[in-house]
Amino acid sequence: MNPRSLSFFRKSFSSGFTLLEVLVALVIVGTALGASLRAVGSLTQNSGDLRAAMMASWSAENRLSQIRLGHEWPAFGERSFPCPQGELNLICEEHVLATPNPTFRRVEVLVFEAAHPDRRIVKLTQVVPNAL
Repeated sequence: MNPRSLSFFRKSFSSGFTLLEVLVALVIVGTALGASLRAVGSLTQNSGDLRAAMMASWSAENRLSQIRLGHEWPAFGERSFPCPQGELNLICEEHVLATPNPTFRRVEVLVFEAAHPDRRIVKLTQVVPNAL
């Protein structure tokens, strides 16, 4: 063999990646993809929670608007009633409390998911004047 052909072989062998370098690159890419999948899953969960909170706020605002527009003077105490929004089954609890001024009452509406009644999603409060 002449020296020119040996230099050709030497150059061709030194121009590629080693198996170790390829494996390290695959581990780095795999780790990055795993982290991005975890982040996307977290964003999906947060999106669902935000949607539930928005719908629960609508349910509470609906009840408080009903009281305000109907000029209701709610009785003291607590009551519970279903207040679904879309496909989300919600339970609303209404608490009517006294205020220092007897011509006003404080109304609190708490919203829970029917599947998890121990987890409150939202709580809205409004002071209602006597409409007399």
